Amino acid sequence: MRLLALLRDTRIMSLRNLRRYIRLPQLIFFSSIQPIMFLLLFNYVFGGALGSSVHESGGKYIDFLLPGILVNMVMFGGVQTGIGLADDMGKGIIDRFRSLPMSRLAVVAGRTFADVVRNLVVILIMIIVGYLIGFRFSGFLSAIEMIAIALFFGYALSWIFAFIGMVVKDSETAQLASFVLIFPFTFASAVFVPIQTMPSWLQVFVRNQPVTFIADAARQLALGVNEHGAIWKTLVWVVGLLLVFVPLSMWQYKRRVS
Repeated sequence: MRLLALLRDTRIMSLRNLRRYIRLPQLIFFSSIQPIMFLLLFNYVFGGALGSSVHESGGKYIDFLLPGILVNMVMFGGVQTGIGLADDMGKGIIDRFRSLPMSRLAVVAGRTFADVVRNLVVILIMIIVGYLIGFRFSGFLSAIEMIAIALFFGYALSWIFAFIGMVVKDSETAQLASFVLIFPFTFASAVFVPIQTMPSWLQVFVRNQPVTFIADAARQLALGVNEHGAIWKTLVWVVGLLLVFVPLSMWQYKRRVS
């Protein structure tokens, strides 16, 4: 009965957050604008220089770039989870939820599930744009698998940023704190350029951090190329992050509302 109640409450809270996107469609619009700008800028402005090593191997830079941009997009999408929770706590709506006969886990879980749906919508928009400028999947099944692993990674990140959003005092601080975490892992990774173009001392970090694993896994699934175990490394990281940050987030939530 408790499990059924949790699932019911999580569904209700997810719908509550999704209705916000329906009533404010500009949230989806502006969530899509940033990754589209990244995609177009890196492909057409920086692609000639950044993609030189990709061109030398016989590939197209857009095929290398788009899976990485999708990873970048779900990372920034996860930031919205923390911002949204910090905003709800600042406005006092969490106190109203406390007065209702509902699961405490549902508040955070509902937010993370709603953000997975938002990420899916933005990913589909990005793929359409990518197809218009020359990107192609190796097959339909490969497209589904790449989208699934990107969403799974984004879901794990949502719990990290949910924890950050509940630790800080307001949504602005949540955004700044999240960006401090995102930027080093995004740009010191294989998202935008091949690892071999980087200094040797930096390659040690880049080759062994989770954003590189998910970017390589996304390319392997999208294009059918071998990326030396990137898929299982990504899954290990995702499961590990969930095992750590789901309990941490719930502990912090209970601590904040008690």
